[in-house]
Amino acid sequence: MQFYKERILNAAQLKRLSEHKYSCTSASILDAWLQPWWCWLVSKTPLWLAPNLITILGLIVNIVTTLILIWYSPDARQEPPRWACALCALGVFVYQSLDAIDGKQARRTGSQSPLGELFDHGCDSISTVFIALGACIAVKLGDYPTWMFFQCFCAMTLFYCAHWQAYVTGTLKMGRIDVTEAQYAIIVIHLISAILGPDVWTTQITGVEFPLGVHATAFTVTGALYFIANFTATFRDRGCGKNGSTVAGTSILSPVIPFSLVVVPAFIIFQKSESHVYENHPALYILAFGMVGAKVTNRLVVAHMTKSEMELYDWSLLGPAMLFLNQYFNNAIPEYYVLWLCTLWVYADLMRYCGQICFEICEHLHIRLFRIPYPPHAAQPPPSPKPERNVTSDSEKSESEDSAPLLNNNSIS
Repeated sequence: MQFYKERILNAAQLKRLSEHKYSCTSASILDAWLQPWWCWLVSKTPLWLAPNLITILGLIVNIVTTLILIWYSPDARQEPPRWACALCALGVFVYQSLDAIDGKQARRTGSQSPLGELFDHGCDSISTVFIALGACIAVKLGDYPTWMFFQCFCAMTLFYCAHWQAYVTGTLKMGRIDVTEAQYAIIVIHLISAILGPDVWTTQITGVEFPLGVHATAFTVTGALYFIANFTATFRDRGCGKNGSTVAGTSILSPVIPFSLVVVPAFIIFQKSESHVYENHPALYILAFGMVGAKVTNRLVVAHMTKSEMELYDWSLLGPAMLFLNQYFNNAIPEYYVLWLCTLWVYADLMRYCGQICFEICEHLHIRLFRIPYPPHAAQPPPSPKPERNVTSDSEKSESEDSAPLLNNNSIS
């Protein structure tokens, strides 16, 4: 079923998408150690289970466990139950594990496709918001709203910049300290909150102004600086397109504008709010603007895979515009209600966009999103190609998986 009449991708973009080849390099420390776990886990996964279904199940687990944490501490100042923190740690672990094996399952079943990469990164862009917010609630960072704002938007920005770099160079590059390390650090934070209680993060360190929770999250700055050092090399080496341009032949600086239209209004509205809408409702505020950031990131991934120019404006920006205009007219409507309207709008727009993109690509490639029609058998070769193939997640985070063991006579990677 088509979501709306106007199509997002034209015929040329769909053609380039079908020709797209996933390219990724990784030097991650933890990825090498976790390979045996991931290989064992995918070996126990039924062959009929579609890789995209694995990805979306992991995302749902992560979202649900984080929403439980938000329910008990929506302002990130109240102490959430210890069991909620433990559940959130489990949610991040499940999501990370399933996200790591979806590409392996795709190769194992011989059902990889370009949409798998897009679907995987799209889920990651949403998960980044929930994981960052959950970590801030676990350490009760609501007492330092500006620092909490910086932490959450730093995570979104780093994820966007990683795909910006891919848009410029044609390759997604993972450093020594990257997403896997960050996810496991957050798991540790949740476990500490579950064992010792969230109040442990309010402990004041002798001779230091800020509590332990601020210092724990400050480690992200170190990782951010490491990434930025690698990211700036992108502009030194120029892009892979004509005359040093992006894969689409556009300026390598062009992606800065769409994301700036998310971060800058978010900060201005936060600072100018007379009712302190962000300080009183930080979780709702971050979830609203986080989904706008996720939408822009998805558009960047699509632009990369279709080798096309990224449009500057987006319908999701209408949500932040509601808040901005309401402030301009001296809060004609209570900001809390406008924030809810903004949140509902950006979530609906994100779902509409993702659904339409999946529909168009499935229709073009004659594939299905969450089903493998003909799973391969261990003792038989894969069936001959059919008019309809399955959409799968083709994103692998480490090149070291090329040496992974065989499972059911199908190479994992």
